[in-house]
Amino acid sequence: MTGSAAERFAPRMARLRDAMAAQGCDAVLADHAELIAWISGYTVSETLYRAVIVPMDGDPCFVLRSIDAGPCRSGVWFDEVATFDDHEDPHGAVAKALAARGLAGARIGVDPMSYGHTVATAQRLAELLPKARFVRLPGLSDCLRACKFVDEIDAIAAAAAIADRCMLGLEGHVHPGSTVREVAAMAAAAQLRLGADDGGPGPILVSGGHGSGSDVDFLHGSGLDRTLMPGDILHVELTPRVGNYGARLMRPVFVGTPPVEARETFRRLAALQDRQIAAMQPGALARDVDALLRTAVLAAGLRADYGNVTGYSMGLYARTPRPSDFSQSFHPAADFVLEPGQVFHMYASARGVAVSETVLVTEAAPCLLTSCPRRPIQG
Repeated sequence: MTGSAAERFAPRMARLRDAMAAQGCDAVLADHAELIAWISGYTVSETLYRAVIVPMDGDPCFVLRSIDAGPCRSGVWFDEVATFDDHEDPHGAVAKALAARGLAGARIGVDPMSYGHTVATAQRLAELLPKARFVRLPGLSDCLRACKFVDEIDAIAAAAAIADRCMLGLEGHVHPGSTVREVAAMAAAAQLRLGADDGGPGPILVSGGHGSGSDVDFLHGSGLDRTLMPGDILHVELTPRVGNYGARLMRPVFVGTPPVEARETFRRLAALQDRQIAAMQPGALARDVDALLRTAVLAAGLRADYGNVTGYSMGLYARTPRPSDFSQSFHPAADFVLEPGQVFHMYASARGVAVSETVLVTEAAPCLLTSCPRRPIQG
């Protein structure tokens, strides 16, 4: 990468090294896919163990399969890339890279909550580096990335713009007799054309119709081969990513004649969520923000219970088992305080209808990064 890329990553490195210094670490071993991407600008699946070594001084070093070396060198902002062939021991390659940098007996920070830092990995590294002290830094990846830098917000905003255009592009094109799969394919193709990393549109499925619908089950349901009928409500959640940074947007799509009850449910949900989003100011306590929506929805009789969160962190999505980031989420026990630079997917659902936005916390006022009109989409 160019010098400007190194400058772009410099604030991230400073934030990481402040965390390292606070715990007396000589280095950090990053093996969580999202932290790897945040540090280096490149991420790769864990077909075989891979990691980024970040010393307190000097540039990081990426250790990964030799087959991935070319894309890695093109993607990272630093020069040091150590490789191993597929028949070699990946943990041994990481240990060798640490030793080559004088870190075989160092205090090395690790995140035990990383999907890459399994018990087997921890045991193997301890065997290979008996003089090292591994310092547990639980949740390091999530903590470092909670407040976004300007370039990260720009990427999320670009993804949000794709979600907006894709959602509005469905209007007038979802008809009785079509299948859910055909609508999902339309959305996926649109996202790719508009610049998303991939075409996965997120959950698109029938949530209810003819006045029926569940409160929440439909959000993660299935049924791509269902044929749409007049009166159906199609739940559409779009999840485009740009440079691995994602935005999310939910709207109901009414098939045929708009269900009157569903339209009224949407209006009430959106109004209650507007109050919640307006309260997303720096210094606000997450559980208080959550309560503004949760208690109002229950009091209005829109739902009999409310077991799910009302929002969760948005940002960088790499190749981990986690499709949604609940490291900071809104629920009755949430005790974190809102800060400028945080981005959240805020959503509300009831009676087969859902509405959501991607929201940025700023010093001035909450900012909707998604700007699709807050109304149902008429198919």
